[in-house]
Amino acid sequence: MKKRIISAIVVTMVITSLIAGCSSKVEGISKTNDEPTKITFWHGMSDNLGTSLDKLVKDFNDTHKDIVVTAQYQGEYDDALNKLKSAQTNNSGPDVMQCYDIGTKYMIDSKAIVPIQNFVDKEKYDILSLEENLLAYYTVDNKLYSMPFNSSTPILLYNKNAFKEAGLDPNTPPKSLAEVEDMAKKLTKKDASGKVTQYGYSMAIYGWFFEQFMLKQEKDYANNANGRSGNATAVDYEKNGGGLTLLNEWKKLVESGDVGNFGRKTADTRNAFIAENSAVYIDSTSSLSSVLKGVNGKFEVGTGYMPSVSNSDKGGVSIGGASLWIMDNKDEKKQQASWEFIKFLVSADQQAYWNVNTGYFPVTKKAYDTQMVKDNLAKYPQFQTAVDQLHASTPKSAGALFGVFPEARAAIETNIENMLNGKQTQEQALENAAKTTNIAIEKYNKTNK
Repeated sequence: MKKRIISAIVVTMVITSLIAGCSSKVEGISKTNDEPTKITFWHGMSDNLGTSLDKLVKDFNDTHKDIVVTAQYQGEYDDALNKLKSAQTNNSGPDVMQCYDIGTKYMIDSKAIVPIQNFVDKEKYDILSLEENLLAYYTVDNKLYSMPFNSSTPILLYNKNAFKEAGLDPNTPPKSLAEVEDMAKKLTKKDASGKVTQYGYSMAIYGWFFEQFMLKQEKDYANNANGRSGNATAVDYEKNGGGLTLLNEWKKLVESGDVGNFGRKTADTRNAFIAENSAVYIDSTSSLSSVLKGVNGKFEVGTGYMPSVSNSDKGGVSIGGASLWIMDNKDEKKQQASWEFIKFLVSADQQAYWNVNTGYFPVTKKAYDTQMVKDNLAKYPQFQTAVDQLHASTPKSAGALFGVFPEARAAIETNIENMLNGKQTQEQALENAAKTTNIAIEKYNKTNK
């Protein structure tokens, strides 16, 4: 009898132990399931842009307990993309990547991403609520590959006080480089020795501006419809007349003595404007906030559309900036968490905050209905010009796509600089830039067949 009792006790203990063990395992699974999905976000936003982005990330984490985003600054755009390329060799990259516009073709060809279109289609996400002209750049073959996030266009800024002093209408900025030439003569100031103290106009030697002037002329930068009907195999600007028309005008302006050349750094030209050493210049819309802060009421800042090359040009402008990519990390849970994060960043309230604090366009049209954006436009009407210019352009001005765009931009800048410094002619500048770029395109296309 005692043996039976002992056996019963032992069996009971074993069963209890098994039940406890199963409970522990169930609790362990439950606990694991309750853990948030962790994703990494690489970006290139520093200074006040980084501060604004960090706030958005914090707001997301505070309102999404099932997802935790870790934002990591990777340096400037070029640095960030190079780090991504290195990380792809050992699968140590991010879940969400911010990549600049001219890295778009590389990102697509890398096959290391999941197109945003996949998530849009699956969820039937309201893509029509987003800005069409922003989406156009990142859409290839009717497929949206990445989500525009920090988008900007070039804009003309001018000193209204200087216009009044020169007898010019302060509400009528130049609409073309042809008009710039005439206005610059009247706006240029010199001291007693004949030294220029204020140039009538200035323009940084920036490849992005060259690209925009090609679009203004409705001329392709590269063949195969700017690389959108098929892979670009060569640049087209030295053949279609657009590049030469622009460089002839650019050279003529600088040689007039009324147009300043402050080099390739856009910040140097911007600072010249703020210091009243230049009455008119072009810059990114994202710089408008810092310009207004730098001027600090010394003079009234006016804004206008980016000028065309000639008065007959009908083209629009393309966006610059960067977009957000979901990386193919083979983890569907992380990919879905990345999509939730991206949707949050482009929602109306977040885009309103981003727009007001950085100057970048809101991605979603609904942001313009928020009081924050309305108040900002009322306080700083200069921003309205940028919005109007964006809406006046069409998806036809989406801009070129090819895998070595960073190299192409550097090549055109180097050769324009040499041209302006008298080291080569306009024709030579275009020929040399095209040769360098075409070699890079050919090599890239062979590698990415």
